Amino acid sequence: MLRFHGDAEIAPGLVDLAVNVRTAAPPSWLMAPVAASLAHLARYPDPAEATAAIAARHGRPPDEVLLTAGAAQAFVLLARALRPERAVVVHPQFTEPEAALLAAGHAVGRVVLRAADGFTLRGSDVPAEADLVVVGNPTNPTSVLHEATVLASLTRPGRTTVVDEAFADTVPAEPESLAARRDLSGLLVIRSLTKTWGLAGLRIGYVLGPAGLLDRMREQAPLWSVSTPALAAAIACASERAVDTEREIAVRLAAEREHLVAALTRAGVTVAGRPASSFVLIRVADGERVRAALRERGFAVRRGETFPGLGPDWLRIAVRDTATSDAFVAVLSDVLGG
Repeated sequence: MLRFHGDAEIAPGLVDLAVNVRTAAPPSWLMAPVAASLAHLARYPDPAEATAAIAARHGRPPDEVLLTAGAAQAFVLLARALRPERAVVVHPQFTEPEAALLAAGHAVGRVVLRAADGFTLRGSDVPAEADLVVVGNPTNPTSVLHEATVLASLTRPGRTTVVDEAFADTVPAEPESLAARRDLSGLLVIRSLTKTWGLAGLRIGYVLGPAGLLDRMREQAPLWSVSTPALAAAIACASERAVDTEREIAVRLAAEREHLVAALTRAGVTVAGRPASSFVLIRVADGERVRAALRERGFAVRRGETFPGLGPDWLRIAVRDTATSDAFVAVLSDVLGG
């Protein structure tokens, strides 16, 4: 079940609370260059300009940026490029890193965080002998934001530490991001441009890290794997205007999330940890029945049992506008009461 994702929950007529992608239409200043790029599809994609733009955004040289067809492709390239003796994935989290490592023939160990601890990570949780560590921040599906100091403490010579920051831009000011850290040995930061900007179908993400390590990943990538429209989107999303807008969206999202959490709490629903991203994780009794009943009432939510460390009583809920959240909680309350 590692390859099960939220899009499998969606069906016509259902309100989508299963996928953590912002549903608002991308702004015209983003879509215009993407549309204009379609006039140049006869040319092979050239990532140089987009790479430079992403590098400038994060204060890095271009050779420390690798563009990918979404963050998920980055995990595949990483799994093919490295030969870890002891790989460890911190769970519950996005399952593609482990799936990619297993597909590449690697043995994978798990560090499973506990609900009783709010799904928070301590540096001592990770075995000292691990030479590859993968952790999300904020973590999908728990929405927990780990402290940058804890993540930085995981880095050391001889170890590759991968921090999946696909949802980092959903957190106002990104206080725990390591994207600008160039001083930490073996650190790779994976980012996505598909969540906030609603570009999941375009497939665009990138990796930040040491040039030598990125070269090894680049050797595993198919030629021209990032399309011309995706490159145009990357350039637009790296602009100052985009960064300012992104931060404004994150602030609004935080308010919408607080509204959802407050409504769930009033309904007597357990919300995991301290959610910080565009989704929350809840625990309900008889989760399979509840999820099925929600579908019958028009709402698709993400099942939890496909995430290592969770079971069927856990459900992930995407944060939407307050009216949608209120409608959902009203239906959920009725389902739980029934």
